Amino acid sequence: MILSSVGSGSKGNCFAITTAGQTILVDAGFGPRTVQKRLRDSGHQLGHVVAVAVTHEHGDHSRAVDSLARRFRCEVIASKGTLDRLRDRLGDIRTRTVSPHSPLGAGPFSVTGCPTSHDAAEPMAFLVEGPEQGQSVGFAYDLGRPTSSLRFLLKNAACLVIESNHDEELLRSGEYPPAVQQRIAGSAGHLSNRATARLLDEIVQPGLKRVLLAHLSDRCNDPELALRDARRALQASGYVGQLDALAQDAACGPYQIGPENVQLKLGQTA
Repeated sequence: MILSSVGSGSKGNCFAITTAGQTILVDAGFGPRTVQKRLRDSGHQLGHVVAVAVTHEHGDHSRAVDSLARRFRCEVIASKGTLDRLRDRLGDIRTRTVSPHSPLGAGPFSVTGCPTSHDAAEPMAFLVEGPEQGQSVGFAYDLGRPTSSLRFLLKNAACLVIESNHDEELLRSGEYPPAVQQRIAGSAGHLSNRATARLLDEIVQPGLKRVLLAHLSDRCNDPELALRDARRALQASGYVGQLDALAQDAACGPYQIGPENVQLKLGQTA
């Protein structure tokens, strides 16, 4: 199973997972041309797209959901609250509802969702599993605080795409007005680097082979700061896999997910 990030951040989020010639997209923050070009340039061969899974309705995650679904002639899967918010745009596009902790099949993939703490209609984190053991990717971003439900969803993931949105000091000293700072740092906002490090320390387990830091702010974060905090927590937990920070304006990957993953020295790229 192959994973690539098309881009991750406040300007747009989209991920592609491919196995056996079939692909599922997670989030739809970029249009078909950008998705196809960035994946092609990165060496990720896009298969037959079976679904677009949308975590929530905010534009950086959903703005191109209708054009992607029509271009690839695929269905859209999301929570009921998210689908209700997108209904006018989706029109006659086929949709299916993801219910909390109830796996939903999409081609060779299984998608399981759980609610997250974010200021959207019914946001979800997703666990996408492939047909083989060890082929699992957890997507957890746009969440103000981790919950026991989220920890349960991610507890056996082989790869984590996890938010590390802001550095707390840079947020406080940055250009955002106080109300925006409070929203970002609040329980329905985004995880800081330190909060992400604490979550990683709680959920790291022997089967986890890759950690990809997502949704980094370009105004109040720096990849090296995010990597530093995550690396400290992971090293203390005995993690020996790969750690990377994802970019906003370029594809990252492709990453192999599965039992043949090579365990790399912490921080080393594939």
